[in-house]
Amino acid sequence: MDPPTIDTPPKIRPLPPVLQEVAICELNEKPEQIDEEILEFRKWIHTQRHLKARTNDQFLLAFLRGSKYSMERAKQKLDRYYTLKAAIPEVFNEGRSLENPQVLEILRQGIILQIPLPDNDRRPCVTIIRATSYDINKYKFSDIVRVGSMFGEIMMIEDDRSTVCGFLEIMDMNGVTGSHLFHLQPDILRKFSVFADEAMPMRQKGTCFINVPSPFEKGFNTLKGFFPEKMKSRISVSSNHEIIYDLVPREYLPIEYGGTNGTMQDIINRMEEKLLRYRDYFQQESNYGTDEKLRKIDRAYSVDSAFGSDGYFRKLDFD
Repeated sequence: MDPPTIDTPPKIRPLPPVLQEVAICELNEKPEQIDEEILEFRKWIHTQRHLKARTNDQFLLAFLRGSKYSMERAKQKLDRYYTLKAAIPEVFNEGRSLENPQVLEILRQGIILQIPLPDNDRRPCVTIIRATSYDINKYKFSDIVRVGSMFGEIMMIEDDRSTVCGFLEIMDMNGVTGSHLFHLQPDILRKFSVFADEAMPMRQKGTCFINVPSPFEKGFNTLKGFFPEKMKSRISVSSNHEIIYDLVPREYLPIEYGGTNGTMQDIINRMEEKLLRYRDYFQQESNYGTDEKLRKIDRAYSVDSAFGSDGYFRKLDFD
């Protein structure tokens, strides 16, 4: 699909009544002003020489909702979205494409499961990550994160629940061993956590590690040190597998998790069908990003500091 011109009238998906109520009450959304705000946002992007960003309606709306309709915050978040992507090449590289056979291999193993929720439910999106269910001798941790990032991006464009109600991650550590812990790449974990917090336009409602053996609980609690400060309080670790039912009603889960909502294979099939529709989208991704040589110096910021390596962060100001 060709990007809209600067003055193309927006065409926005209507929200279900339950989500519309949340958007109005929690995000300051004024439905009658959305078109005007998207046009203003799009016009601003065209004035930024250093920034080549997507300008599709739902993409921009995600950033407005993720910033509670503060235009300045939306501009900042969008700029960071592309700037921080460039700073995590281990994840955001040419392998982030359906031309990479690893992507479908990882998907078909059911490592990442996006749980379907009914339209009339206002709880956040739920993703289960079966973090021990892949061959650590074949895949790197960054390979799993890369596929997860693709579905996160599709979710922010296609699933209004994610930008209105946020998202929740359940990390299933069933069968975890010391080898799995050693396989984690702390630098990738730290950088991607910052990217999710600072640049993705979705509110993270929490990360819950389940099925963590008691001897490993202390080790998993130390992982909090790799997350941004405000995310640490939203991370929980439990050895009890039934805690998942406190987070997601049993009837929403697949039978493998004690639910009645189909099987994991049903979820995998739906996710694959969705991903295939985005083949062109990810092929076009190299067309977007930032050119730091064209950025105004007084508006630059330190990527190193964003990742916590030098303690310095320059202020971003926008016209």
